[in-house]
Amino acid sequence: MKTNDKKGMARREFLKRLGAGTAATAVALSGCDTRNRAAADDRTAQGEIPTDRMTYRTNPKTGEKVSLLGYGCMRWPTVSGGSARDDADAIDQEEVNRLVDFALAHGVNYFDTSPAYCKGRSERATGIALKRHPRDSYYIATKLSNFAPSTWSREASMAMYRNSFRELQVDRIDYLLLHGIGMGGMEALHGRYLDNGVLDFLLAEREAGRIGNLGFSYHGDIEAFDYLLARHDRYRWDFVQIQLNYVDWRHAKEVNARNTDAEYLYGELSRRGIPAIIMEPLLGGRLSNVHDHIAAKLRQRRPEQSVASWAFRFAGSLPGVLTVLSGMTYMEHLQDNLRTFSPLDELTGDDRAFLEETAQALLRYPTIPCNDCKYCMPCPYGLDIPGILLHFNKCINEGNMPASSRDSAYRQARRAFLVGYDRSVPRLRQADHCIGCNQCVHHCPQAIDIPAQMQRIDRFVEDLKQNREF
Repeated sequence: MKTNDKKGMARREFLKRLGAGTAATAVALSGCDTRNRAAADDRTAQGEIPTDRMTYRTNPKTGEKVSLLGYGCMRWPTVSGGSARDDADAIDQEEVNRLVDFALAHGVNYFDTSPAYCKGRSERATGIALKRHPRDSYYIATKLSNFAPSTWSREASMAMYRNSFRELQVDRIDYLLLHGIGMGGMEALHGRYLDNGVLDFLLAEREAGRIGNLGFSYHGDIEAFDYLLARHDRYRWDFVQIQLNYVDWRHAKEVNARNTDAEYLYGELSRRGIPAIIMEPLLGGRLSNVHDHIAAKLRQRRPEQSVASWAFRFAGSLPGVLTVLSGMTYMEHLQDNLRTFSPLDELTGDDRAFLEETAQALLRYPTIPCNDCKYCMPCPYGLDIPGILLHFNKCINEGNMPASSRDSAYRQARRAFLVGYDRSVPRLRQADHCIGCNQCVHHCPQAIDIPAQMQRIDRFVEDLKQNREF
């Protein structure tokens, strides 16, 4: 009895945070199915895609003209039709080639990958696709992704670095990043790059010309970010990659307590004249899957443009931004983003004020801060962790959460959530199979307590299945 009371209290608190007491929105059964691209990702807009109007930014060190739209190679398509989640999904090389060809033909020349992306397969797929084109027609960015303590030694880190050249089939890496500075705090920074002499080695590699530009990407502990920038005179950072979007600009800690406002990060780079490369302009896709009434306001203001274009324009309009990365799995997403950046229509002051209001409205929906990076995968027990979290977040954003059995739309919303869950995530990969091993937790850049979220979602799903009174 005591256990049931505790469970009931947890459920009521959960629903309270979701805004229980208001009627759930009526939805079609496919409304929360994240495998349905049309339903899951409203990013597309209509119109011709010019081949000669891409907006470029100049690298102040080299004079290189870099496309303001950068191709993030974290989510290459697979033969199963989605983006690479785990070892069971083989990358569709033919489709990768087609996407790369189209991007290059329309002015995109910056491609960002990592040994960690697509479970270790992104660099090879990216290298195969790009090798078919003249080397001077693109810039390759990759990372030293020595996250695991077993790769912290100088020898293991150098082996990873040299393997990137082989996988990418190049003799020069145009943009090399220390990957995920801030993850693990100062201890990890010292262990991965400083105490083992790896950063000194990379500085020498830059001097020798095997690295064109040296920088780092930042997640998490602000002390590590500040530490490296305070030593800019020594390291001479050529660029820094930061998470920036119109929600994180001033509300990063409201989304995730471990994060830092992008306004501060960008300001510190700008003050030192260091170009910024932008990741997560869509906040892991959440800014293209906003609540229906918010999407309606965005479309009303610019009917001819997609919801996602607002987020890309926000990031791209900032001076000092060298490129804005987008992980484009599908051709329609690439085409939509090309329309946004060919050329970029920069935000006005009124637009910025409008997006701040939009950010505040979005914060009223308590989504889980998953950015679909898939660093948590593969799960040793077979869970599709990103798929579970994405389905849950999508239903919150669309106002399709079954809140109370007393609501008139409850039965329809309940069925839509459960059917959509089964369509999005196979039964054997759902949250009820989590045993709380915690293996995923230290891999998450957003520091999500994944087992706790799996337990919470599983409890919610079970209550829906049993049609328990909320």
